[in-house]
Amino acid sequence: MNNKVFGRYADYYNLLYKDKDYAGEAQYIHDLIQKHCLGAKTILNLGCGTGNHDFELACLGYDITGVDMSQKMLDVANSRLTSANSMNIQPSFCKGDIRNVRLGKTFDVVISLFHVMSYQITNDDLMAAISTAKEHLSLDGLLVFDCWYGPGVLTDLPAVRVKRLEDEQIRFVRIAEPVIHPNENVVDVNYQILITDKLTGSVEQLQETHRMRYLFVPELEFLLKDVGLNIVSVAEWMTDKTPDIGSWGACFVVKR
Repeated sequence: MNNKVFGRYADYYNLLYKDKDYAGEAQYIHDLIQKHCLGAKTILNLGCGTGNHDFELACLGYDITGVDMSQKMLDVANSRLTSANSMNIQPSFCKGDIRNVRLGKTFDVVISLFHVMSYQITNDDLMAAISTAKEHLSLDGLLVFDCWYGPGVLTDLPAVRVKRLEDEQIRFVRIAEPVIHPNENVVDVNYQILITDKLTGSVEQLQETHRMRYLFVPELEFLLKDVGLNIVSVAEWMTDKTPDIGSWGACFVVKR
């Protein structure tokens, strides 16, 4: 996972995902916690980004700590704390690499959302992130994460996509051109980004590559068991449906 990519990414992250249903996703996570870890109060979010899930889960009553390796992402998250504190919503954020961060305490639940685990493209990186989750789980704690789901990715192959957005200041166009590496289970998503300043008309062009690993149930079952974790459920993201060849995203619920 390349921190340089996420340096510029943070500048327009919230605009890019302004229509993402963070409240609905937080409720989905809450429902999973109520089903599998009733009474849980504390959550660690590995790869929290700008904190959107964290604030929503805090609204649901959780004591939540977010970790991210991008200081710019964390700056955006922390900038929201003043207004959140006025509503007695107090997530906390700290900088760290999910492959090796150690906070010295445990949590009832560890989450890692929005395909953070799919950014762990090597076995070593993936195992390191899983080990971090295990180290921060309390006894009988719950791990919840989502990822790109291999059968769906290989059935509905990644294709070129264009996304256009704007706000009061900028007009934003993102072109995604994927390249699949089937022997690595990795997709290089090559982004070309055009940002137009609506006041001056100046145009900035950025290029980024996000390497994403698609994962399969048997390999995750093997890797998780290696550190003493067991899958208790796998579902298509945001549904109760068993993932299949039509599912690009899967959610794994894991217990210690």
